[in-house]
Amino acid sequence: MRDWPARQWYLVNSRSVEAVPAASLRARGNHDARQLSQARWLLRRKRDGRFLATLDAAERLHPMHWQARRHDPGLADFLLEFTSGATPDELPTDRTEAFLRALGVPGDYGERHALPLVPEPGLLTFAGFDRYRRPLWLQASAATAWQRMQAAARVDGEMLEAISGYRSHDYQLGIFQRKLARGLGVEEILAVNAAPGFSEHHSGRALDISCPGEPAAEESFEHTSAFDWLCEHAGRFGFAMSYPRDNPHGIVYEPWHWCHREPGAPATTDSRH
Repeated sequence: MRDWPARQWYLVNSRSVEAVPAASLRARGNHDARQLSQARWLLRRKRDGRFLATLDAAERLHPMHWQARRHDPGLADFLLEFTSGATPDELPTDRTEAFLRALGVPGDYGERHALPLVPEPGLLTFAGFDRYRRPLWLQASAATAWQRMQAAARVDGEMLEAISGYRSHDYQLGIFQRKLARGLGVEEILAVNAAPGFSEHHSGRALDISCPGEPAAEESFEHTSAFDWLCEHAGRFGFAMSYPRDNPHGIVYEPWHWCHREPGAPATTDSRH
């Protein structure tokens, strides 16, 4: 059993399965609702979000589907780590090469675009809810900074909304697969989405931000007073805009994408440039 603060929610991560507090989720039908109401944790598959099992307060496993144990070998490995409390600081990145190969992305993609390989954290902290009332998961320092920044903006009359935070390598792979299925080319996708393993969202430190009445992830965000506020104040909270115009990574201008820098890392005070 872990000795984490009882009032704080966490996402506990592994290579293919993650655990989230059952109370943070909306049930997907009556059967799920009954099981979640009696559970402390939900275990779900990262690739597609499939609910696999729940754990009660004594950490006893209750499969959501009869196939869960048989068809998800990653579940058994995850349970060994979870019940022992041996959550790693970072997950291995050894699947990245296979992901790139499957998508037809050149193996030297990271080097060519000056993008480092980004491991996923083993543990993420609840940072509130996003615009769509989904739990927002970030690294602890980024979660605290986001909540402080959001509160400061509110005092100044600005409402900052999170659109998305942490995303796994598997989730990023799914984004590419869905866009490829719609007929988009790899280079076209890479202009707006970093390849799996290279997105700042994997780190749990990056946020896509918008404001009420503004569409998500649109360049028009730069014309809002919320964006002006971020440019002036975000640096005080450790956030900087990652992809300004003409950035060296080959990614389109993203005024909505802000990343919390590690303590000691330089942060800009005005991210317009």
